[in-house]
Amino acid sequence: MIIEDKLSLESLIKVARNYEKVELSKKAVERIEKSRKNVERFLKSGKAIYGINTGFGALANVKISKNEINDLQTNLVRSHSAGVGGIFNEETVRAMMLLRAFSLSKGFSGVRIDVVRGILDMLNHRITPIVPSQGSVGASGDLAPLAHIALAMMGEGEVFYNRQRVSAEFALEREGLKPLKYEAKEGLALTNGTQAITAVLALTVYDAKILFESSLIIASISMDALKSSTVPLDPRIHELRPYKGQKYVAEKILRYLEDSEIRKSHLNCPKVQDAYSLRAIPQVLGAVKDTIDYVEKVTLTEMNSVTDNPLIFEDGALSGGNFHGEPVALASDFLAIAISELANIAERRIDRLVNPLVSGLPPFLATGKAGLNSGMMIWQYTAASLVSENKVLAHPASIDSIPTSAYQEDHVSMGTIAARKLRMILENATKVVAIEGMVASHAIRFHAPLKTGKKLEKYVELLRDHDTEKAKRDTYLGKHFEEILKRIKSGSMIKGGNKCVQKNCLST
Repeated sequence: MIIEDKLSLESLIKVARNYEKVELSKKAVERIEKSRKNVERFLKSGKAIYGINTGFGALANVKISKNEINDLQTNLVRSHSAGVGGIFNEETVRAMMLLRAFSLSKGFSGVRIDVVRGILDMLNHRITPIVPSQGSVGASGDLAPLAHIALAMMGEGEVFYNRQRVSAEFALEREGLKPLKYEAKEGLALTNGTQAITAVLALTVYDAKILFESSLIIASISMDALKSSTVPLDPRIHELRPYKGQKYVAEKILRYLEDSEIRKSHLNCPKVQDAYSLRAIPQVLGAVKDTIDYVEKVTLTEMNSVTDNPLIFEDGALSGGNFHGEPVALASDFLAIAISELANIAERRIDRLVNPLVSGLPPFLATGKAGLNSGMMIWQYTAASLVSENKVLAHPASIDSIPTSAYQEDHVSMGTIAARKLRMILENATKVVAIEGMVASHAIRFHAPLKTGKKLEKYVELLRDHDTEKAKRDTYLGKHFEEILKRIKSGSMIKGGNKCVQKNCLST
């Protein structure tokens, strides 16, 4: 991948997960070098400029002598490497590194070209800094997480290298890379930004799109298994409330249910209406889709922004607040609520599938001797536990703030906490959808010899357990659940994989 003018979710995934190599375009090199010349020119003027020849935060009024400027940047990185707790996984740190390099390449941060290439060298040689996940308040950006990356670039701290946790110095030496020695502005430019928040959010948005498409397939199977009416999918209803997501969901589920023998078997049944978890799928999941689309726009804006401070322009260095994580903090909390709702309504359908009071199916989908077998009863408990956990995690982090740096930084976003919680919610929601897929694909077979529609039948076959002996008794389903979970996470559940997700195709 060549760093040019724009970064997409797809290009981020290629580098973060698929280890695609990265290089700077000629245009990016020119921007970086021009910005660095401006910094050097400002230094010669002798004027106090924040972050270049002054202290940081509440110490912004302390001017640093010329011969101590480089030490200032090194000290900043070491002192700010104060993260604690569990570490971010490799793909998240790689995403952070790419985002930071891309932001610096815009030419408003004043770093030397060697600094940006230092990040790319580590990416290309698969050297991933160990970055603790706790310690950022989301303004002035993600100071602690980003400092741990900058620390590794100096040859200090630890990294993952060849699947082992080793010293940064060792990994750099093995790959023939020299540790960096920071000069004016560079330590601050590397640590001052929203790349930890944005990396977690971007990866989660990408995965949320895949989960969403899988949830539509599985919700369609549940509808057919429960002999739901397709009247609520009638396009005339959705023209009168024309949210894009609502129309999209209704149209797509209707296509999945085309030519279903099960559907045709109950067209004239006396039931007037279905429960909301079936009837209102377009309204609920449509709102989730609209939220994902909105958050994706915010994420792409942030990915392509310059978020450090001060920013270097031709006529001077301007101090502002682009490091403040509020936009991505709010977006993370919004998406967390939406994904929680996706799981909430899925759990209600799981309950209806196993609940003999409403399902019209065998109690708890058990087979074999009645009472001796519990069927899928406890899988609904598991789903209930996961959605309840999500309700706690969905409490917005962005509504909190706490003063730091002697009241200089008196309002912060808590965006990194918001993004971390969002990731946990997505993981839980994916498990709930996997449970629904397992239960629904089992339930729909009780209507045999009737089958669902041709488009949906292939997914039923993909999801169901083909061990006929298991169907005669209670059995351990954990392995089968893990297989479904893996299919959903990888995107292999969706025809055309992630390509279909990105294009929002209706022909799946």
